[in-house]
Amino acid sequence: MTQSSLTSPRKLFLLFALGEALTWTLLLGGLAFRAIMGAPPLMLTIIGGIHGAVFLGYAVTSAVVGVNQRWGFWRIALGVVLAIVPYATIPFERRVDGRGLLNGDWRRTESADPRDANWFDRLFRWFINRPALLIATMFVIVAVIFAGLLLIGPPGGWPQD
Repeated sequence: MTQSSLTSPRKLFLLFALGEALTWTLLLGGLAFRAIMGAPPLMLTIIGGIHGAVFLGYAVTSAVVGVNQRWGFWRIALGVVLAIVPYATIPFERRVDGRGLLNGDWRRTESADPRDANWFDRLFRWFINRPALLIATMFVIVAVIFAGLLLIGPPGGWPQD
């Protein structure tokens, strides 16, 4: 990611929201292609992996941006859960952007807001002030979750008791 894509929470969130929508399009297109033309399973495995990684990146980004913007737990959870439904992130993204909930810069310094004094906000600012470490940490979190999901297998391959 370039520095310009990280200059604001809005730009970062919109980047991942676009990626989420694009990879849904790839995945659904791949499924249609497989149904019509009999595409090889490897193609869907690759597209599914790309979509899964972008989905997890969107989820982590939604959480980080949501914490920065003080969305509250339920709005953050809604943003993440909507990514499960194809294209449901688009109305969510438009709504939070339209309401100005993506406006503002990263909270790098403590403000007069009493919430800034708690340990979580201090830790959050510590990471925001170290973007390379934050990106590396987010990448590790996404990679660990992705690897765990690969071990479990695709939804159609889960054991049905």
